[in-house]
Amino acid sequence: MSVASSQQFPRSRRPEPVLITEAQPSLAEQHAARKKRYALTMGIRAVCLVFAAVFYQIVWLMLILAFLGTVLPWVAVVMANDGPPKKRVDPHHYTHRPDRELEGPRPARVIDG
Repeated sequence: MSVASSQQFPRSRRPEPVLITEAQPSLAEQHAARKKRYALTMGIRAVCLVFAAVFYQIVWLMLILAFLGTVLPWVAVVMANDGPPKKRVDPHHYTHRPDRELEGPRPARVIDG
């Protein structure tokens, strides 16, 4: 008679643990992602303003870049203050199943002692 051991069924070794929940990222991770997104947007704004100054002779290009340099701070603040999207959860509705009903009221048993 053989005894079951872990030698018979080797487990696969994964470098990362498996995610078994649908939990949201921590607040620190969300804040770090928002800071990174804000910094990237403001960096793009700075580049737009520099290119607007460089291409001042091409009026249409300068106006587009200056407009982006003006609007991007507002966009960066709105994106930085925005939280992660809320998950749409389907509520569990009651479904009547007659096959799962109880038999009905049982007579009360009295024990005299």
